[in-house]
Amino acid sequence: MSTVAVVILNWNGVKLLDHYLPTVIETSTTLEGAEVIVADNASTDDSLKLLAEKYPTVRTIVLDKNYGFAGGYNRAIAQLEHDYVVLLNSDVATSRDWLKPLVELLDSDATVGACAPKILDDKRHTHFEYAGAAGGYIDIFGFPFCRGRVLDSVEEDKGQYDDNADCLWVCGAALTVRRELYLEMGGLDEDFFAHMEEIDLCWRLRNKGYRIVTVGNSSIYHLGGATLSQTNPRKTYLNFRNNLWMLVKNLNTRWWVMIILGRLVLDGMAAMAYLVSGQFAFFRAVFMAHIDTYRNVSTLFAKRRRLAEGRQNGLVPEVRRLSLVWQYYIRKHRTYNILK
Repeated sequence: MSTVAVVILNWNGVKLLDHYLPTVIETSTTLEGAEVIVADNASTDDSLKLLAEKYPTVRTIVLDKNYGFAGGYNRAIAQLEHDYVVLLNSDVATSRDWLKPLVELLDSDATVGACAPKILDDKRHTHFEYAGAAGGYIDIFGFPFCRGRVLDSVEEDKGQYDDNADCLWVCGAALTVRRELYLEMGGLDEDFFAHMEEIDLCWRLRNKGYRIVTVGNSSIYHLGGATLSQTNPRKTYLNFRNNLWMLVKNLNTRWWVMIILGRLVLDGMAAMAYLVSGQFAFFRAVFMAHIDTYRNVSTLFAKRRRLAEGRQNGLVPEVRRLSLVWQYYIRKHRTYNILK
């Protein structure tokens, strides 16, 4: 069986490491060729002390400063030699035999570039977790949704997504990818710093013809919101900004300008809703996301030109030809299976 590195990126997460790392070690290292590694983003808490004293057998990669989610993983993975790497969040509890189906899929099918398990809520094991659920897609305007989560509506796990399914992206909480392919694609886009960089990477892989698969017979439990909560304006800024950036980079259709213009209208509506409701910090977050997009437009177009080589024509099927805003708010379609 191939070798796989389960890489946990840590930044001042000593409590999370102490809580979740034992289970990750127990459920991962039973698989032949698997190794658990902690990459530390220059933590200033007792993370390194904890690792040295309680987990001396766990390999630790110490980075010289906080490079963010994207930069931290890029630098850590560049130092490894495993066949596959799992980008595992520090707030994830893994279940028994969770790793084996992921490795077996990559071993058996060379067309699969990346995959991930079902992601359930560690606070409520009966339900999917918001960030990734059972595999993700985007609508025509770039809004992400999942099998198991549409906007703010999260489904109960009743076995409805226990199959393997092709999707556009899988969550960075447990993104499993071929290491050489990850490096060949340039890894995660470090300009994103955090949020949606895994969608961007998966979309780039998909545009190159690789499949992204969610694996139904593997599951993990994700706490979520451990770095930035949903109520943090900084997270709102990064989500809006990075979403626009990945659209400019990855949309491959003659209608891409019209799609982005439509997205600008929808973002303007969201900003006005924040303003009217008195949420001025969130209004500013959306506004600054657009300002910073315009400031970086030359860089984004340079990336778009580089990615054009070898890219498939047209939209991949996993970019769904529907408006999530229309489906959710007008038609009241709140679960994945009834989206049309």
